[in-house]
This record gives sequence, structure tokens and C-alpha cells, in this order.
Amino acid sequence: MTETTTTPPLSQYVPRRYVLIGLCFFATFICYIDRAVISVTIIPMAEYFGWDRATQGFVLSSFFVGYLITQILGGRLADRFGGKTVLGAGVVFWSIFTILTPPAAFLGLTALYVARIGMGVGEGITFPAIYSMFGRWLPAHERSRVIGFNFSAIPIGTVFALVVTPWIVIAWGWQWAFYLFGAVGIFWWVAWHFMTTASPANHPNIADHEKALIESDTSTEQAVEPPPWGALLSSLPVWAIIVCHFCNNWAGYVLLSWMPTYISQALGVNYAAIGLFAMIPSLASFLFLNVAGWTTDYLASKGMATIRIRKLMQSIGFGGYAAILLVVGYVTSPVLAIALMTLGAMLGAFVAGGFLVNHLDIAPKHAGVLMGLTNTAGTIPGIIGVTVSGLILQWTDSWALVFQVAAVINLLGLAFYLKFASAEREFD
Repeated sequence: MTETTTTPPLSQYVPRRYVLIGLCFFATFICYIDRAVISVTIIPMAEYFGWDRATQGFVLSSFFVGYLITQILGGRLADRFGGKTVLGAGVVFWSIFTILTPPAAFLGLTALYVARIGMGVGEGITFPAIYSMFGRWLPAHERSRVIGFNFSAIPIGTVFALVVTPWIVIAWGWQWAFYLFGAVGIFWWVAWHFMTTASPANHPNIADHEKALIESDTSTEQAVEPPPWGALLSSLPVWAIIVCHFCNNWAGYVLLSWMPTYISQALGVNYAAIGLFAMIPSLASFLFLNVAGWTTDYLASKGMATIRIRKLMQSIGFGGYAAILLVVGYVTSPVLAIALMTLGAMLGAFVAGGFLVNHLDIAPKHAGVLMGLTNTAGTIPGIIGVTVSGLILQWTDSWALVFQVAAVINLLGLAFYLKFASAEREFD
């Protein structure tokens, strides 16, 4: 009698939450490719259309108007109906508007602003939906490292865009950067649709032991009831995260939008080499976001109080990065300037163990809404900070002042977080 064997299901080898984490990473990666591409193409676009610095700032910042609109709504929809559908729709939506950017630009500034706002509407759903998924799929002891890993897709996506876009522009023209990168999100959606579910409870292939692990350490139920808006908005720990998100994104969005111009015009680097210089701080950020996440979970496993860990990581992230920003604007050597920016990126990455994971500490069941709320505040610097930086450059031509404003804002945010942050679960 011949003994038959059956092949164990793939879920026995690759946990389903790892597949979801990987696809969320790639969604963030694609998000920042599509977001960063205009930071490089703005240079030939400005030359072609005759835009001054202020107009460039308005073009760059218009994206954030749309990004602001869908943060809280996206988080609520994801918490209520599941992050799978909401995130998938967002990626397809922003990918379409990425593809539409070149024809909009030729139609005029108004059409371009509409296309950029439409792209922002789609991308605004991204992080609230991802946090909503993580709130249902991640055991507590894995959250810091996963948050660090997911956010490390931001610098990698930025690097990819900064390195590849100049080659595309030189070979085929700036329009093709938008066409090619916009198409990537459509392919991602196919994998997302067939390989994920909104929660472990309705995944057809999840292993029993993985499902039990997740359900023992988190709530896998959708947040049917409305979020406690009054309690959220009156909570000082929530405001600590809101303030930090605003301050963190001021520096982040200013550098994302203006770094290629800074490298090209202030440091005198050739256009074709912009990506090679810009990729070094981004690669350091990718590495240290993961280092910060693992370090945070390690400290927690050794019994260090969660709130002490959060404040320590936030102090390294904001304090260290601010110190670099205060001085780098005076440096004229490209090598030294990029070395300092790299050190700043390494230190700044430690916020992955600070405010970035703090949402899941205090409200895992409403993590999508809370992320939408704080990221709404974090989007305002994309509108104000990028525009103000353009005006500073127009009026003073001072990169040092641009960076110093960001440094002071970070230090103020750190002081507020150290005073009011909490790691206790407050809303679930």
C-alpha cells in the first residue's frame, strides 16, 4: 500500500501577517515613488513652463491639499469596513492621477493643481488604512519593528524615484516618469486583492496557531461604533502625537520637496547625479528605521517601561535631527553636507519607536481614525512648510534659514511630547 503525503499549506511556512506586512510596505514604497517623482521633474518642468520659485512651491504643495482631505475619512472607513478595500481603492485612485499629471500640466496650472490634489486624495487614505490593518493583524510585541519596517519604505521609495527619474527624464522626457510609475500601483492592486483580507478572522488560509497568536494579543473586530471624538480631542496624549506628527512632517516634507533643488542649485551637483547624492541619507533612514523598531521591541522585552522607551526614542529622533538641521545650511561642500544629512536621517529615524507607534499603544481598535487625525495635522506642513520654504528661498535665498525653521519646530514638538505623552491604552 503506497503512503500518500500532502504538501503543507504555504501558511505553515509564511505567516499571513507577513504577507500583509510586505504588501503594505510596497504600497508605501509606491506611494513615495509617486509622491517624490515631481521633486525631480519640477526642475525640467519649471524650465519648460517658465515657473519661478514661488510657483514651484505652489505646485509641490498642492498635493497636500488633497492629502489633507481624506485622512480622517479614510481612517474611519478602514476601521469600519476594513483596510483592505480602502487601501486598495486609494492606491488605484492616486495611480490614475499620477498618470494624468503630464497632460494636466500642458493644460495649465489650474489643471495641474487639480491633478495633484486628486493624487493627494488617493494617497491620504494610505497610512490610516495601513494602521487600521495593523491594529487587527499585529501582536503588540511586533508593532514597533513592523511600524519601523513599513516607514522604511518611505526613504527607499524616495531613493528609487530620485535615482531612476533623472534617467527616465534624460532618455524619454519628464512625462514618462509619471506614466511608468503610475502604472506600478495598478499591478500592486492585483496582488493585494487576491492575497489579503481585512482581518485574520476571515482569511481562508491562515494557520490556526497564527490566528490564535494574533487574537490573544489584539482586537480583530472592526470598529462598528463611532470613534470617541470628544475623548480623542480632549486627550493630551493624543495631542502629543498630533503635535509630533506636525513637527516631524515639517522637516520631512520640506526635504522631500526641496532636496533635489538644494542639491542641484545650492551644492552645485550635476542634474544627472542628484539621485546618487540624495539616496545616501535615504538609505541611512531605511536602515535606521528598522534598527529603531527592533531596538524598541528589544527594550520592551527587557522590561523597560513603554512610556520611557517612547520618550527616549523621540528624544533621539527629534533632538538629534534638530542639531544637524541647525548647522547643515552653512555647509557648502556637497560631500560634507550629505554626510551631515545622513547623520540627521539616522538619528531622525528613531521616531519609529516614539510617536509613530504610539497610536497603537493608546487606541489599537481606532488606530485608523487616530492615524488619520494625527496625519491630518501632519499634512498641514506639506501645504504651509513647502510653500513657506519656497517663499523664504524667493525672498532671502537662504537654505540655512529653511533648515533652521524646521529644527526649531522639531525642538518645540519634542518638549510637548516629553510633557504630555502616554503609552497607556485609553480608548479600547
